[in-house]
Amino acid sequence: MPDEVPAAPRAAPVEGAIDRSHAGEAAPATAFKDASGKAVTIARFAGKPVLVNLWATWCAPCVKELPSLDVLAGAQANIAVIAVSQDQDGMAKVGPFVARGGYRHLPPYLDTESGLSFALGANLPTTVLYDAKGRELWRVAGGRDWASAESRALFAGL
Repeated sequence: MPDEVPAAPRAAPVEGAIDRSHAGEAAPATAFKDASGKAVTIARFAGKPVLVNLWATWCAPCVKELPSLDVLAGAQANIAVIAVSQDQDGMAKVGPFVARGGYRHLPPYLDTESGLSFALGANLPTTVLYDAKGRELWRVAGGRDWASAESRALFAGL
């Protein structure tokens, strides 16, 4: 029997760049919580595209991109933009952080067990766009200016 050649590893994505290597994959069914503690999944937002941002209060690139993500959420009514904190301290830390930041379009969601990060094989920050049927279109590893013209163009036609 000939030696098997191992599959080539996926190339590491360029920080802030669009990565389509997971396109077509279904959104994970991993539950996270809304601000009231109710369990939700990405499927709850089905019927329109969903942009999921994984972040934490201790993550400098996450904190840097949140204001532009809030601007995007306010400008893109046709897309559900959800920011899911991976902070283990939950709402005790995230609630005041969101209030201090004045984020008007990003209600806090919590994933204190980092289930979404594990399900996606993602580090922070990571942002994933799913179509209305819950299939991944692309993802971005690392921070990005979501209010830039280049970023806004990514959502044209959705």
